[in-house]
Amino acid sequence: MAAHTDPEPASSVLRETIAAISTPPGRGGIGIVRLSGPQSASIAAQLVRLRQPLEHARARLADVLDEPDESSDAIRVDEALVTFFAGPNSYTAEDLVEIAAHGSPVVLELLLRRAIALGARLAEPGEFTQRAFLSGRLDLTQAEAVRDLIDAQTLTQARQAASQMGGALSHRVAPIKQSLVELIALLEAGIDFAEDDVDVTPQFEIARRIDELIEPLTTLEASFARGRIVHDGLTLAIVGRPNAGKSSLFNRLVERDRAIVTATPGTTRDLVTERISLGGIPLELVDTAGLREAREEAEQIGVARSREALADAALVLIVLDATQPLNEEERRLLAAVEGRPALVAINKSDLTNCIDEKRDSDDNPKGTGFSPYVNPANNERALAPEVASGGQIPALATSALTGQGIPDLRERILSLATGGAAPETGLLTNLRQHQAVSSALAALGDADRANTTSIPHEMILLDLYRALWALDSLTGQTTPDDILNLIFSTFCIGK
Repeated sequence: MAAHTDPEPASSVLRETIAAISTPPGRGGIGIVRLSGPQSASIAAQLVRLRQPLEHARARLADVLDEPDESSDAIRVDEALVTFFAGPNSYTAEDLVEIAAHGSPVVLELLLRRAIALGARLAEPGEFTQRAFLSGRLDLTQAEAVRDLIDAQTLTQARQAASQMGGALSHRVAPIKQSLVELIALLEAGIDFAEDDVDVTPQFEIARRIDELIEPLTTLEASFARGRIVHDGLTLAIVGRPNAGKSSLFNRLVERDRAIVTATPGTTRDLVTERISLGGIPLELVDTAGLREAREEAEQIGVARSREALADAALVLIVLDATQPLNEEERRLLAAVEGRPALVAINKSDLTNCIDEKRDSDDNPKGTGFSPYVNPANNERALAPEVASGGQIPALATSALTGQGIPDLRERILSLATGGAAPETGLLTNLRQHQAVSSALAALGDADRANTTSIPHEMILLDLYRALWALDSLTGQTTPDDILNLIFSTFCIGK
């Protein structure tokens, strides 16, 4: 696989000048046409009538004319700011020009068409960032972070993407790669200069060095769990019996009346979804139809969709009614989420202040259930072992009517989503990155086993090189062209 940091293979690609509108479609206060390539400055000078010559990193006022020349009949249709960045001191590491006009689609289209007529080519999606990567301005993890920043929907996502753009992940991988290269060099020297009194690296030393590589890579691999959550978010299904207050809690969490709420059981017949940000984590809430034996066809379909949502959701919020005893459907529901990230909200707790912990009475024999009546002062408890995975599902008293327990519920949902882990930087945020680190760990594991069984160093080196190639693919130094094209095709045009 060719290393894409080599300027030779990139040089043929960078000879063309590309152009694109870099602002979103539609009308706006400002619209930007961007050019990159060796002819950027000369084409820009013909696109507009500059009032001063272009100079690196300086904005120049210019007139946009309705005709491509500056004849006396040409009429000014807009005023623009033209900024020139001389390569390699630009985003793409080549000559780059940005023309900021008013955000009229007509004017921007005029500038783009005229640029193409003057010799520029319409840029492909992500081609500006791809050129930055091919020129060595960014590695692949930083380039992917550019796309993530554009797509960010929460401040936490934006912070994570900005951290990656600054090289947080690359900096985390760099010392691991350096140690791996040192181990490879050590084994290579022992093989190449065996006849020149160079000591062969002992088995225990190789094992120690491999262990030192595996430990930080294992930690990095584990970061994918949180990185994926920050990047993609999670789905939370709100389930329970009819009229337990699921829709009311849903509205409280989204902070508006999104779902219809009535006193009639079975009001919700279909799934209602809303995307919110909880502690910076994108969370899609799904309000479901009440789970019960339904007779009407519409309600039967709603219940079936509720069960599908329950099966698909990453998190489950079970809503129990504090004024009603636990029924068999709820017992089955609690048993069904055993081992899954789940939380119980005992709703309508404002209607009762009594607490009944008697689990060995005549009505509630020991080991057969629990009383759902919860003292509002006691906002957390565990359910009985027979219905809740050995008492591992936490329950909170809530009231969708008064708002009691809602802040605690938000905190517990966030903790459930993140696993209680503290935020960190340099996370793996997509499957490609995770697979690269997993491949490196697998190769190091093979090398460690080969070393333990006294296999010749030449064979151990093959595994070590596999680990190195996997880490190189993480940052893009040994990434095939088809993978690169797939990655950059997901960008928007103009970036």
